[in-house]
Amino acid sequence: MEKYEVVKDIGAGYIELGGLMRVKNSKELVAMKFIERGSKIDEGLVREIMKHKSLDHPSVIRLKEVVLTPTHLAIVMEYAARGGLYKHIRKAGRFSEDDKNVP
Repeated sequence: MEKYEVVKDIGAGYIELGGLMRVKNSKELVAMKFIERGSKIDEGLVREIMKHKSLDHPSVIRLKEVVLTPTHLAIVMEYAARGGLYKHIRKAGRFSEDDKNVP
């Protein structure tokens, strides 16, 4: 975790806390989810992480790495500066398959 510095808190979900981080040596911004170690880390979460790690598509946030700390599992992902897809769908109503303006 020493290779990252905190920029700001992004928010909290049901099982995780989110943070905007900066990679110290490259200044790249990444999003990081922190999941408290314990019962929240189960086989389902592990499967989800493995599936996400195998995805490689320009429209899917890339999972960069998973870091285990003494208290949390940290999932490091690309940072989507324009916000989540859900926000854009709510604003636009819907997108077609051919729409090139999907964020």
